[in-house]
Amino acid sequence: MTHPHKDTAATKFINARINEISHRKSQQEMAREAGFKNSNMITLLKLGSTKLALDRVPGMAKALEVDPALLMRVTLEQSVGTTAAAALIECFGSPVTENEQGWLDELRDASDNSDPRLAGRARTALRGIFGK
Repeated sequence: MTHPHKDTAATKFINARINEISHRKSQQEMAREAGFKNSNMITLLKLGSTKLALDRVPGMAKALEVDPALLMRVTLEQSVGTTAAAALIECFGSPVTENEQGWLDELRDASDNSDPRLAGRARTALRGIFGK
């Protein structure tokens, strides 16, 4: 069996997440929560033998216990290709997770919706929060 998608960000993310939650949830449970009839689909996704269809992202996000926007972001390129993914993001923006939306809402509130430019000082302060 070939694994054409094994080196994609989506496969790496899905594989890591399955391993992180496997102590409390079986692949069969994950498959059921994701809406797959067969638990082999989880194995195929984990190995990179198949790609995750975009219409399956919400269910798979629930099964993996991750924000659907985050899973969509890492799955988009695998699903439609690099060029198409870039075009979609250019037109519609990058999918924003619930946590990122919280940061954005706070930024808008703190700036009185003034659409502040990300200046060097603000960038440095933000990166400092994350130890970079």
